[in-house]
Amino acid sequence: MLLSTLPNGSHAVVADVVASSADVGPATLRRLGELGFIPGEPVRVLRRGPGGREPLAVQVGETQFALRLVEANCIRVRIHEPSVC
Repeated sequence: MLLSTLPNGSHAVVADVVASSADVGPATLRRLGELGFIPGEPVRVLRRGPGGREPLAVQVGETQFALRLVEANCIRVRIHEPSVC
């Protein structure tokens, strides 16, 4: 499943980061990794831009980012239900 397809408020775990199109180069993938989008890291979709489009406000670890759809389409995730304490 792609990060870009998750509804607002969804919790997931990064599975991997891959090029989603010819427009995405190695520098973009490396930058996503540097921002914390690495396998096993928890991620949450906070909200979307106007009309439910871009940018996507996401939280990876404890940091919030705004991603374009082309970037969010590179991040594959597994759904994760947070544990209730």
